[in-house]
Amino acid sequence: MSLKIGIVGLPNVGKSTLFQALTKKEVDRSNYPFATIDPNIGIVEVPDVRLKKLAEISHSKKIIPAVVEFVDIAGLVKGAAEGEGLGNKFLTHIREVDAILEVVRVFEDDGVIHVAGKPNPASDIETIQIELELKDIETKEKAKDKSQLQLLSQKPVLYIFNVAEKNNLEIPEMPNSLTLDIKKEFEISELEEKDREELEVESRLPELIRKAYEFLGLITFFTTGEDESRAWTIPKNSTAQRAGRAIHSDFEEKFIRADIISYGKFMESESISKARETGLLRTEGKEYVVKDGDIIEFKI
Repeated sequence: MSLKIGIVGLPNVGKSTLFQALTKKEVDRSNYPFATIDPNIGIVEVPDVRLKKLAEISHSKKIIPAVVEFVDIAGLVKGAAEGEGLGNKFLTHIREVDAILEVVRVFEDDGVIHVAGKPNPASDIETIQIELELKDIETKEKAKDKSQLQLLSQKPVLYIFNVAEKNNLEIPEMPNSLTLDIKKEFEISELEEKDREELEVESRLPELIRKAYEFLGLITFFTTGEDESRAWTIPKNSTAQRAGRAIHSDFEEKFIRADIISYGKFMESESISKARETGLLRTEGKEYVVKDGDIIEFKI
């Protein structure tokens, strides 16, 4: 399944730099408002050490990870809902994502333009929220069918507070937040793996990616064998029958049962065949609720 998380914020807060660090895609990171017009889209692998270990045990030829789709959306400004700074266009892009990753600048730097003169994290957050709510008012007034409005202000928000080595401001207390030095993360992303090890630098981007994945309400189940070990993405609280859809619609429609073992139990037994012999592999029906990390063989 494909769910999108949109990177949102005021202009020049580090959105495109974060996007490039995440996706390794070249984008315009110029130090002026609206350097980004059309949204940039990137597919990012979800780091998961479990998948590599499964592949080692199964001697898999291929490893296929779960992914998250990030969308770099142009900066919003005060008045966006009324069209200021191409705001209507950018707000439409937000409507197309499933969750918002809002980048908030929490450092002062005269060399980096801020649309309001200087950054004020609490005020900047409020500006974005007001513009989303104003757009929603317009949507409600125009909508004929009131049941499926896709209101922008109702989308879940994960806040990324962009800090620097110095001149940092007070960080607002917000639920669902993470603090990153985005410039540093970009520099780390440019290094080869051997150089990272020599310099003993570690990125926090894997933590962000996993957090975004979970924030979208997603979990992972695995299939593993000699051909491939693969992470499959499903919504949290999916039944075994619903999980089959991730592979193919036939696995959902023709579902009979599923042989399931947790990741931890699989690591103890070290193979599906041994798990079956020792009784650790159990048979579940269509109503079983899949747990994150389950290894599943579907029977159709």
